[in-house]
Amino acid sequence: MDATTLTSAFDIEIEAKSKINTDEINGRIFFIICYNITKCYNITIIIARINFVNKLSSETLIKVDNVGLFKNEKWLVKGVSLEVKRGEIVTLIGPNGSGKTTTAKIALGIYKHIEGKIFKFTNKIGYVPQKISIDWTLPVRVLDFMLLTQKLNDEEINNALKLTGVEHLKNNNLSNLSGGEFQRVLIARAIAKKPDLLVLDEPVQGVDFKGEISLYELIKEISEKINCGILLISHDLHVVMSSTDYVVCLNGHVCCSGTPRSVANNNKYKELFGDRASTILSVYEHKHDHTHSADGTIKRKQ
Repeated sequence: MDATTLTSAFDIEIEAKSKINTDEINGRIFFIICYNITKCYNITIIIARINFVNKLSSETLIKVDNVGLFKNEKWLVKGVSLEVKRGEIVTLIGPNGSGKTTTAKIALGIYKHIEGKIFKFTNKIGYVPQKISIDWTLPVRVLDFMLLTQKLNDEEINNALKLTGVEHLKNNNLSNLSGGEFQRVLIARAIAKKPDLLVLDEPVQGVDFKGEISLYELIKEISEKINCGILLISHDLHVVMSSTDYVVCLNGHVCCSGTPRSVANNNKYKELFGDRASTILSVYEHKHDHTHSADGTIKRKQ
């Protein structure tokens, strides 16, 4: 019988972990295996392709798959899926009561009895809640607040306050801070231990428009400087659009998701936000030639 060659190609996915210096590499190795069968039935296996993905650039930090929460005889959210990777900013948007905070809490494992699956690949998580109760009559300094519920050394405190632009307020009382300054202190406290994942629930509440832009620029800078993934919750898309990589629009379920531009053009998003949606793209496409400081001052780029 003449030699017969049968070639078959398929992919095998293998999760691989190794150590290179102190950085953990987690990638996927793909093999295309070709079978060359001769009349003697000898099998030659050829590794044709290896694609190794560096964990530092594409590491998944948290993933939720088709999650939902049924409480008080109704679904608060249902069928939500999302993923946050290192160095990526994922934003949850939607009107009040759409399930944004609930979804974030599900991802963090705060709710136990849920539908769907959660995959969490790190325990180094920083969290800024939407609401925090403080007795403003107490003489609590920024330094005292940074040390509440966690042990930090001077270097960690100073670095976090410096990165958020409020190092000069270290010994000031919280009651003397503006809304924007207090939000920066909250963020500083959340990033002091350099988390892998940072969850920010409405971080610009109580801040004017200039302050909002400044804070979102800061959030993007934090993502880059400490190489963390960020899950951001916002009630609107127009001010976060230029600072986010991926958007999930919620209204009890996922209405639409994708890049900021694709979401802004989606009819489901337009139906949800009405006339406001028409201004989104013009804001997104505006070319900034300036930055905004902590006090809202505009600084022109050189």
